[in-house]
Amino acid sequence: MAKKKGRVFSGARPTGRQHLGNYLGAIKNYVALQDDYETIYCIVDIHALTTVETTQDLRQNTYEMALDWLAAGIRPEESIVFVQSHVPQVTELHTLLSMVTPLGKLTDLPTFKEKVRQNPKNVNYGLVGYPVLMTADIVLYKADTVPVGIDQAPHIEFAREIVRSFNYRYKTKVLIEPQMKATKVPKVLGIDGQKKMGKSLDNHIELAATPEETQKRIMQMVTDPQRIKRTDPGDPDVCNVFSMHKIFSPADEVEMIDTECRRAGIGCVDCKKRFAANLNKHLEPFRAKRAELEENPDHIWDVLHDGADRARKIAEQTMEEVRAAVQLP
Repeated sequence: MAKKKGRVFSGARPTGRQHLGNYLGAIKNYVALQDDYETIYCIVDIHALTTVETTQDLRQNTYEMALDWLAAGIRPEESIVFVQSHVPQVTELHTLLSMVTPLGKLTDLPTFKEKVRQNPKNVNYGLVGYPVLMTADIVLYKADTVPVGIDQAPHIEFAREIVRSFNYRYKTKVLIEPQMKATKVPKVLGIDGQKKMGKSLDNHIELAATPEETQKRIMQMVTDPQRIKRTDPGDPDVCNVFSMHKIFSPADEVEMIDTECRRAGIGCVDCKKRFAANLNKHLEPFRAKRAELEENPDHIWDVLHDGADRARKIAEQTMEEVRAAVQLP
């Protein structure tokens, strides 16, 4: 077996059933990274508490997300897959890291300001300290690589600053500065063709939807807004459906649609039907695997509990080194 390049950590909030945006933005990359890296994937339920007002769906959402991850190809015998709160050492490290993190820097972060704009009535202590907990997530497992889109670069640099502050104050090298692995994340718009695909906007396409449900959602997708009649030439370059064709359809079909759309040789309805057929074909193995896994729900929780056991061993070793560096009695 080839030597692994390093250790990857990535986490995602438990949002339940995953959609096309989740798949293209993260899950597909999670699966690919397993071949070259030690991989640790975490469902960050504590992070979710910073913005949710009710937790009644938290357990089910965690289960659904794990189910989709496994169905998509994450291999629990190779990757550590677990729930954040199942490894309590992360909150201990979060507390210690908070002692070397200036409050002013936290409140100046663009992401914090954006969250305040979105939820002005729910600006809680946990929201302010979110980046510190994120840093604890990464460094607790001695991860040296974090795969993120280029827009997330400031988050990783801030985590590196926290690590440097901790190591400097306590004259240690126990914590590793994580490196960003820039990933090319396609911009996945929702069926409205304007905003990022997401459940809160109900403009998403679930991976686990039936073929009929998938086609129905795709038929609602906005195409070229300037193309009014079937006989009008279209512009594939501004069409959200065509952008998905380039990912899920065969190259020769993409070329045909590009040519025929521009001269009104193909209409938007046919274009959508072709995309629905190709997407459903692509998702067939995922849906079959998901149905198989869903027959034994206990297995999903067993995977998460086993992952937590493995994660805790790494976490406790790190915390022993951290406590010694801080010189806690």
